Amino acid sequence: MSATRTERLLNLLMALLNTRYGLRRSELREKIYPSSSDTAFGRMFERDKNDLRDFGFDVETVMDTGWGSDDPATTRYRIGKESNRLPDVQLSRGEWAVLLLAAQLWEQEAMGTAAANALRKLQAAGGAAEVDVPPAIQPRIKPAGQAFDVLVAAMHARNAVTFRYLAGSTGVEELRTVEPWGLGSRFGHWYLAGRDRQRDALRYFRLSRFTSDVSVLADGTFVPPSDFDIRAELAKLPELPLSHALVEVPAGRLLQLRRRAETVPQGGAEGTSGPTNDDGTDVLRLPFRDAEVLAEELASYGPQVRVLEPEDLASSVRRRLHAATRLAESPVPAYSFDTKQSRPARPRTSEDQLRRMLELVPFLVHNQGLHIQEVADKFGVTRNQLEEDLRILICTGLPEGYPGDLFDIQWEDDHVFIIEDLELTRPVRFTVEEACALLTGLSALNGLPEPADDPALESVTLKLLAAAGEEGLRAASLSGPDVVPAERATMETISSAIASGSQLHLRYVSPLRDEVSERNIDPLRLFSRDNVWYVEAWCHGAGGIRNFRLDRMESLEPNGLVAEHGSSELGTGPARPFTPRDEDTVVTLQLTRQGSGLADDYFAERTANLPDGGLVADIRIGNADWIPMLVAQHGGQVRVLAPEEHAKAARNWVESALHRYGG
Repeated sequence: MSATRTERLLNLLMALLNTRYGLRRSELREKIYPSSSDTAFGRMFERDKNDLRDFGFDVETVMDTGWGSDDPATTRYRIGKESNRLPDVQLSRGEWAVLLLAAQLWEQEAMGTAAANALRKLQAAGGAAEVDVPPAIQPRIKPAGQAFDVLVAAMHARNAVTFRYLAGSTGVEELRTVEPWGLGSRFGHWYLAGRDRQRDALRYFRLSRFTSDVSVLADGTFVPPSDFDIRAELAKLPELPLSHALVEVPAGRLLQLRRRAETVPQGGAEGTSGPTNDDGTDVLRLPFRDAEVLAEELASYGPQVRVLEPEDLASSVRRRLHAATRLAESPVPAYSFDTKQSRPARPRTSEDQLRRMLELVPFLVHNQGLHIQEVADKFGVTRNQLEEDLRILICTGLPEGYPGDLFDIQWEDDHVFIIEDLELTRPVRFTVEEACALLTGLSALNGLPEPADDPALESVTLKLLAAAGEEGLRAASLSGPDVVPAERATMETISSAIASGSQLHLRYVSPLRDEVSERNIDPLRLFSRDNVWYVEAWCHGAGGIRNFRLDRMESLEPNGLVAEHGSSELGTGPARPFTPRDEDTVVTLQLTRQGSGLADDYFAERTANLPDGGLVADIRIGNADWIPMLVAQHGGQVRVLAPEEHAKAARNWVESALHRYGG
């Protein structure tokens, strides 16, 4: 869509919005498409009507029946001013605080952008209270895999998808064609639910078992069941049965693994201590429910672990190690880092620009006089991009071109004022993606101690459901994870210490150092990645801010001291499990398409896109011993390109692990 077409669509929109009885095709052609031929006009008009419908405007067709046989029927077109508008939504300060917390849950680009767009519409529809998100708690949702955004788009557009899938029940990899009905999280995993066309039945697919990219089919659309609710469907899934594995580990090592395992002494009877073999190793009896999840963890331990049984678990570990070897032996791709852009970004399209301008006008109406850079920051664009939007807007309006028929926007002295808004004072109703982003986020907050007890959570959810209408009902196609930690008592201890400004004494298991350490910490805030929770705290032993996982804490209790550091020392951005530091070592990684999300997880300083959809990324690491574990854990999705010493260490780690399995 060119700038000319963007301007034409805006002119068509304003013409159809500002007619009471509708405009004939001949009138539209004369006013909006003056230089087009009959064929070109028909083609462009039909395409433009479809685009306006995609942007949330229902183009109505009105038929005049005429006065008699000599007066033929006439077709007119118009857009109702109320049918496509978001209703006014008045929110209290408490409701805004809860809503902001829900909107910031999403780390995935598509849902995060949709949530931000929805917030801007609400700000234009009813005004925003000046509130801040509580800094003490920051839950986050990051759907696994790059397939998530593609599946969400296909699900809402109602297009079928294809992908290769490794079935957990049979271990067979097959090409599947599925009509996506819903996406949701269950047992710590994201699932796609939909009609499998080959089997003509509802099936569930775990995103982590996808072995290829997701392709969207252009063979028409489908209609899912009207009463489909992904949360209710996933609730029917039974938890996998509890199984046990026997793994061989060095005596006294791998403390994190031992915390949930049983030692099996020589002779096979269950016990609690003692090496079982002459070479100084222990055999642990390890409970598990999902072999693939456990295999990912065991693969990361490399040569320190050998799976004795069951065979399917050992096979899963070997598959990851072999995949890591194949990637390490493949040719190094040609790449170059983009010096102008440190992070990869989705290309901005003209459709993005038109949507932004439709939000921009009502936003400016309710926020007169903002600094132009502040407006650009609100919409996530540069100042130059915003000024381009404004220049297009002031050239568009009603077809007649009389005074008052064009948008009048001024930004003298860098402050933006809108003088003539052509009654575009209220934003377009929520899209399905925007409704899903906010309503799913609010639902995920239900189990948290602080928001769950707040009546604002229930009231703002009801208001959004009413405002979203049909799009709100379709939000049942998306269900987020349960973000409540299993370590709820630990979470409450930390929350209380943050509120009272108290210090805590911690016994903590470090998997990388394979030791239990004791520390005094000043807790600053709690944050999560799905259902894995962390506390960001000032560690007095390390002399700086560190992150600690709640599920790795052996004990946590107040030590009677007052905290010396507070939340004012936190950065302005969202909390992350991995925080790079200037003194860390820079490592260059090659990431496949499936593993490209690791660049964001580890806050890549710069990236280079590869033709196959993968990335080359520079990340900072504080301890090089962690790199071989990362390569083995994500077997076949990541390898080290530089420095060579770290690349060699990763190769040796994987080869030594394979040697323990006889190859």
